[in-house]
Amino acid sequence: MSSNELLAVIENMEKERGIDRDYLIQMVEAALISASKKSVGPARDLRVEIDRKTLSIKAYTKVEVVERVRAKTSQIALSDARRIKPDAQLGDFVEVEVVAKDFGRIAAQTAKQAIIQRIRHAEKEIVVKEYKDRLGDIVSGSIVRLERGDVIIDLGRVEAIMPARERVPSEEYQMGDRLRAYVLSVQDHVSGHHIVLSRSHPNFVKRLFELEISEIADKTVEIKGIAREAGYRTKIAVFSHDEKVDPVGACVGMKGMRVKNIVRELLGEKIDIVRWSPDIKTYATNALNPAKLNKVIVDEADNKITVIVDADQLSLAIGKRGQNARLTSKLLGWKIDIQKDKDDISFEEKVAMAIESLTHMKGVDRGAAEKLVHAGFLTLEGIVEADLSDLIDATGLDEASLSAIKAEASAALEQAATKPVTTNEQ
Repeated sequence: MSSNELLAVIENMEKERGIDRDYLIQMVEAALISASKKSVGPARDLRVEIDRKTLSIKAYTKVEVVERVRAKTSQIALSDARRIKPDAQLGDFVEVEVVAKDFGRIAAQTAKQAIIQRIRHAEKEIVVKEYKDRLGDIVSGSIVRLERGDVIIDLGRVEAIMPARERVPSEEYQMGDRLRAYVLSVQDHVSGHHIVLSRSHPNFVKRLFELEISEIADKTVEIKGIAREAGYRTKIAVFSHDEKVDPVGACVGMKGMRVKNIVRELLGEKIDIVRWSPDIKTYATNALNPAKLNKVIVDEADNKITVIVDADQLSLAIGKRGQNARLTSKLLGWKIDIQKDKDDISFEEKVAMAIESLTHMKGVDRGAAEKLVHAGFLTLEGIVEADLSDLIDATGLDEASLSAIKAEASAALEQAATKPVTTNEQ
């Protein structure tokens, strides 16, 4: 490679690729040393110098001063040595220039390949360094290949990897597809790719909101929490620092256009936008919306929230396969226990429970219990307070049996009244 050719390569790399000129020249010097050793042979302390302006190349090696030269690449006659170093003695080492022709065609070719390789490596290092400053950003690129579940994406100046664990399970990827992804890390990966991307990370959705919602970008609205099951559903909690700005409304946008853009990017993933509150009960209620809650019980000692709902709200609060409850738990950072309200039971359930309760009394068989309940006497109090004649007329049972039942009911009530009442409800 002539100095003119080298100058053209260096100037092109400097202008087009943005690589420092001095750094490039140092790489060329190292490449030439490597190539020259293969061509020249086992030369001692080979040194290459490239003029920083003209890019002319000079190579030097140390040779031993001997009386009779047997190896030209490593020895020099005393008379020749003294022309370079007047006080040279036998056994000394002097540095001599290796003329360019000694490099040979192989050395030149090897040097050229090494230079190209080192320049590519330097360019990659520079690009990777740039991406270290872009951690947490969203980038876009084209899929160039799939490797055992990993997706390799061309970002323009460098390739990145989206490992199988960072893919969205419900998404299909094809070569040539363009996609956006979150810069998760910049590090040495087993595949050799330094830039690791993700589409399944919760922060991918968070960053999309920051890019799409101007109120989040200017810090008026703050994202307080996010929980995600990639490809299916995300819950994101928002709070407004300006009481005039509705945080949920700002994220939804006119006719839902803002959030629709994000949902489109996520290929239809459902997004619940939740109003954040410093009060954990209010926060939990907002997070479980649209389910209507009867009661929210907070156990700070166990970091647990118990939610009581009507029977018709239970499946809505828990969600399909427990997803709503699970995401709410992640969002709040609390354990969530959703229970059906025991008072919210159907008439048929009340009848069945009343019959079962009465059969536990001494002298009351199932037939008598059913007649009492169907006649409207569902509780012990109702039986005790009723006139015996009314019970006989309503149930058709005989006087002796009903008298015994009334006595047993009265005794059961008295016994219950003497027991202390305890509750764990907060």
